[in-house]
Amino acid sequence: ARVTAYGTLDELNSILGVAYSFCQNTRIKEVVLSLQRKLFEAGADLATTREKNPRTERIGEADWQELETLIDELQTEIPLLNKFILPGGTPGGAFVHLARTVCRRAERQLVGLVREEDDVNPDLLIYLNRLSDLLFVMARFENVLEGEKEEIWQPKR
Repeated sequence: ARVTAYGTLDELNSILGVAYSFCQNTRIKEVVLSLQRKLFEAGADLATTREKNPRTERIGEADWQELETLIDELQTEIPLLNKFILPGGTPGGAFVHLARTVCRRAERQLVGLVREEDDVNPDLLIYLNRLSDLLFVMARFENVLEGEKEEIWQPKR
């Protein structure tokens, strides 16, 4: 379960690399690079238990608080959303949406790991939860600032 979870973090990092190559917004590109660096730390955190390697840098509260700050900053520049939107938009925005879903998968895998083992950093779970929310906002930011219309989900009635 641990190998599966940090393998998914690696997959997420690679998808962010693809997103970076398509994103047009400089701010989003800067954030993507920062997240990729942090995901290497998250992978190391997950790959090494605290008991076996207490010196490994761990994801902490400051890391997920930084994500909260980024969410707040980016949301001030995009319209308030009160409906569900369909993932997609520009190529960059669509890849950031894809990264969000892979992040959610990593989060689910980590929840499973926490149930099996007690030597898992609890801040890492919070980090992934906040990261998926940030990725949603980033995808919207990329799409809106590139002039892409957001497709509202319309339930079939």
